[in-house]
Amino acid sequence: MNTQTDSDFTVSIPSPCTGVCRLEVARRFCVGCGRTTQEIAAWPTASAQARLTILQAVRVRQKK
Repeated sequence: MNTQTDSDFTVSIPSPCTGVCRLEVARRFCVGCGRTTQEIAAWPTASAQARLTILQAVRVRQKK
């Protein structure tokens, strides 16, 4: 039986923050982690699914 809750899983998804916090105004995301300001603000309270969605958006964004 799996007793892991969504909040437990959320904690296990670490922030993509690299400590290089610099917003690139033209592209509207952080140079270090690739997240938008909205994604950065949402991260602390985001569900596991929301965090995975943010990470997928970051991967797509960083390929450009």
